[in-house]
Amino acid sequence: MLLTLDLNDARPLHEQVAGAIRRAIGDGSYAPGDRLPPARDLADALGINANTVLRALRELRDEGLLEFRRGRGVSVARQAEGRALIVQRMRELLEEAERRGYRREDLIEILKELP
Repeated sequence: MLLTLDLNDARPLHEQVAGAIRRAIGDGSYAPGDRLPPARDLADALGINANTVLRALRELRDEGLLEFRRGRGVSVARQAEGRALIVQRMRELLEEAERRGYRREDLIEILKELP
């Protein structure tokens, strides 16, 4: 699983991790039943604390995307809903736009201009 974090992003790290995993599931990189790498391995690869990754995984479990099985690790419970994936991406776009000086209304106008 290739995840990247933006250290300039104002969102908490656990939200970034959850978003990246949510996108990987939504994009089909992980299908229902697939096991995720252990939290410690993900944390080491990202250079963050394992508790941060665990917090993200628990958030996704609470959403119903992941399931925890004792002795078997964490696996994908279901495919990410299209709407949830779009909302996540839109939040990220809004945050990026705000960092670059655009307002929500500016984005709406840009969307209206698209074919």
